[in-house]
Amino acid sequence: MNPQAGSANPGATLGGICAIVLWSSLALLTTLTGNLPPFLVLACCFGFAGLFGLAWAMRAGRNNGLRAMRAPPSAMALTTFALFGYHALYFFALKHAPPVEANLINYLWPLLIVLFAGLLPGVRLRAGNLIGALLGLVAAALLVTGGRGLSIDPAHAAGYLAAFAAAVVWGGYSVLNRRFAGVDSAAIVPACIAVSLLGLAMHLLFETSVVITHAQWLVLAAMGIGPTGIAFGLWDRGTKHGDIALLGSLSYLAPLLSTLLLVLAGRAEPQWIQAVAVGLLLLGAWISVHASRAGTPATAAP
Repeated sequence: MNPQAGSANPGATLGGICAIVLWSSLALLTTLTGNLPPFLVLACCFGFAGLFGLAWAMRAGRNNGLRAMRAPPSAMALTTFALFGYHALYFFALKHAPPVEANLINYLWPLLIVLFAGLLPGVRLRAGNLIGALLGLVAAALLVTGGRGLSIDPAHAAGYLAAFAAAVVWGGYSVLNRRFAGVDSAAIVPACIAVSLLGLAMHLLFETSVVITHAQWLVLAAMGIGPTGIAFGLWDRGTKHGDIALLGSLSYLAPLLSTLLLVLAGRAEPQWIQAVAVGLLLLGAWISVHASRAGTPATAAP
């Protein structure tokens, strides 16, 4: 389903911004999962997301709920591949490259969203959106590196490539998702269930099983309902009907808010470089918002 010309839906854009805010809690919640292996965490989080989504969809009645979750095979394949592929590549990158460099390369995805959005029919990419995204990338670099330099070691090439591939997958999905603007966001529920099953298979094949404590189950449930549940539903609607270029620029709020949450929780030390990053992000966000208000990009009809 191709995008049609029309004004970006402010509610969908706001929902996408709320998804970014929810994602910022993922790092803190992940630290609370302790020694749980990554694919087990992935399986549990998306399992809870799927169960929560099913319960929410069924509020409209069994038939209506199941009907809302239907999607063309191409749409279901895109969402499942993106959700699972991104996380699998990201986990691989963190295991095969220094986390600082891998994380920074991964944070190319908001910039890629802005660049890819310019390829959509009827969407006009404004200079302010690109400038805002670039300032966000600089701010993310400062947050991830702490203002120190990077050391790129060719021995970790596989990890670096995986981090870049993860950024391409998520950036591409966020823009390609526009083609399925007519598909209800409830269709992300079966995709979450599929991702959970794939994560479980990967866990059984490649990881050592561990016992999950009651506290860890609560954290996994919180992750499933929030940053890997509600957030992906909001992002789905935002990328289909909202201002995609603006959402790409504002996505750099995620590493900023994530760092602030870790500091407030006592799991990271406050540094002056964080204040510089805040200033750059706020400037970039203001420029991007101003550019979007100056002209309305085309979007799929809500």
